[in-house]
Amino acid sequence: MKSAMRGESTSVVEVTNVSKHGFWLLLEERERFVSFEHFPWFRDVSIGQLCNVELPHPHHLYWPDLDVDVAVESIDHPEVFPLVSRVRPNRRMQPTRKKRARG
Repeated sequence: MKSAMRGESTSVVEVTNVSKHGFWLLLEERERFVSFEHFPWFRDVSIGQLCNVELPHPHHLYWPDLDVDVAVESIDHPEVFPLVSRVRPNRRMQPTRKKRARG
């Protein structure tokens, strides 16, 4: 027996407003605010890139133009998902500054 083909997703996600502080997403009849403070990779993108958002799973958002994945829970509770890197900068990879010759 073969399974029936999947239908189109009925879940919709839409960017409804953008401000200098963030943007609002309408997701499953609930509006959520996405702060640029907590999600800085969205701050300097175009409106077209921001609005091209998909909902591949009920709790997962994807911006294909930006290759950014975000869990819906991290929007609802950003304090639980801090953006903190534990990687130390590699000083050998840093550009070297040339000293000026005194004349």
